[in-house]
Amino acid sequence: MPSTLLSRRDLDFLLHEWLRVSELVERPRYAEHSRETFDDALDLAERVATEQFAPHNRAADLTEPSFDGQRVRLIPQVRAALDSFAETGLLTAGLDASVGGLQLPHAVAAACFTWFQAANVATSAYPFLTLGNANLLLAHGSAEQVDTYVRPMLDGRFFGTMCLSEPHAGSSLADITTRAEPQADGTYRVFGTKMWISGGDHELAENIVHLVLARIPGGPPGVKGISLFIVPKVLVGADGSLGDRNDVVLAGLNHKMGFRGTTNTLLNFGDGGHTPGGRAGAVGHLVGPPHQGLAQMFHMMNEARIGVGAGATALGYTGYLKSLAYARERPQGRPVGAKDPATSQVPIIDHPDVRRMLLAQKSYVEGALALVLYCARLLDEQHTAPAEADRERAHLLLDVLTPITKSWPSQWCLHANDLAIQVLGGAGYTRDHDVEQHYRDNRLNPIHEGTHGIQALDLLGRKMTMRGGAGLAELTATIGDTVERGRKVGGEAADLADRLAAAVDRTTEVTRRLWADGDPVSALANATAYLEAVGHVVIAWMWLEQVLALPPEEAGDAFHAGKRQAARYFFRVELPRTGPQFDLLDSRDRTTLDMRPDWF
Repeated sequence: MPSTLLSRRDLDFLLHEWLRVSELVERPRYAEHSRETFDDALDLAERVATEQFAPHNRAADLTEPSFDGQRVRLIPQVRAALDSFAETGLLTAGLDASVGGLQLPHAVAAACFTWFQAANVATSAYPFLTLGNANLLLAHGSAEQVDTYVRPMLDGRFFGTMCLSEPHAGSSLADITTRAEPQADGTYRVFGTKMWISGGDHELAENIVHLVLARIPGGPPGVKGISLFIVPKVLVGADGSLGDRNDVVLAGLNHKMGFRGTTNTLLNFGDGGHTPGGRAGAVGHLVGPPHQGLAQMFHMMNEARIGVGAGATALGYTGYLKSLAYARERPQGRPVGAKDPATSQVPIIDHPDVRRMLLAQKSYVEGALALVLYCARLLDEQHTAPAEADRERAHLLLDVLTPITKSWPSQWCLHANDLAIQVLGGAGYTRDHDVEQHYRDNRLNPIHEGTHGIQALDLLGRKMTMRGGAGLAELTATIGDTVERGRKVGGEAADLADRLAAAVDRTTEVTRRLWADGDPVSALANATAYLEAVGHVVIAWMWLEQVLALPPEEAGDAFHAGKRQAARYFFRVELPRTGPQFDLLDSRDRTTLDMRPDWF
């Protein structure tokens, strides 16, 4: 039976027929790999995700983590699945061989991890956070810090977190008050409270490595005075042995709508719940130079934002496949023209409105998966392209696409989950089917790692204006290359290319119009509409790219025909949605700006 987690056929098409990842083996970093090793990794990911992660997805949702004042308890299947995951070596799939990594291309590693996110997004969050933590320390930590904390994380013995938000500050990191007081031995003592910390406490590993943003007294105000610290749950000796319990205390668990299998915590640092060295204060170690913490943390946050988009895509994708399977098997009603009640009922997939909902889901989730893997492929170019100019272009384009890759799947793959529920009807609204949980799990993704609105401000306020508009220019030029290829092919591809070109031109015109007078208040008033419109343009681009990778219609099969039809749907139904949004933006509408708080 085909998997209802992801489509391996789609992954193979995207990786091999479109992105041509096998060509990467010609580069030194990937020289020891081949198509076979890539496929073996994907096979392994699918098997472990199916056998170890998917079976307890519902159980972890129904029996969420609990805290008795001393210990956090999770169902035992979570630890068993994570142990199995560690044994695969896939946590280090894209990392350097020097730290035990497999040195797979980032595109292949991302595809592998998407299986786990589709199978059980809550359990997969623990290695997801750990890998982000490890990557940050590999980039900014000392050799000693890498040996002490990163290697045990990559072995699966330690897990990691990122501790940014505070109860009073939320997403406004300029307002954090957690402080780190320097000590004579070169360490720091950290005092403060962190909120919404995923994976913040559990007994799934020997230790938890917290990366904590805090202020060193006397530093600059605002974000310029933020530093980054390693604060382990249990202190680690010079020989790697575990020592005293650090002064990091779980104050409580947050009870969530979805994503319940991942502990989400309120942590107190330095309140005297434990006394390492005989006194209160959580022992911390500065990462890199002082007052560079936010820039360093963005290394993890940007990676996490693309990972959030991948998780949103995975949840939308598995919901689509499960609603598709249901629609094929569920008999109900008869065709519109069939008047005889004695005739047999037909599967609901025969009804046009059900096909509409399935086609919408397909266009969202397959478009989003293409974007996620394209961004991963840009990482490969950024790190391994032979020419420095190509590496720089990949970096710039990835910078522009990151807020879209985080937010577009978080919005539209969530809508796919909504449609999956609708396909199942009343059954979809019950806990007897997975689709209601997928919706609840996915509802977190427009919120964490920077809300939808924050990503909109980032896209329009920074990414499209940085370096004199270089980001916008790179995006439009790259899409322009696809447009030209589509026009050369002719026929339907040329028609889609012309439609996409018109949308790209509109993007450029509206962006310039918004910033014509340099007033950020006016320009950013409708930034969310801008994010949604440009996101649709980008996904249309992803669909044209896929169409151009297809064989001629007469040589294709049902899979290829389905791709073409999904592309048609997106261009005919979805891309036109951008017109009214661009009209609103072009008018520089002030409705929201002029609304006063006392009028609500």
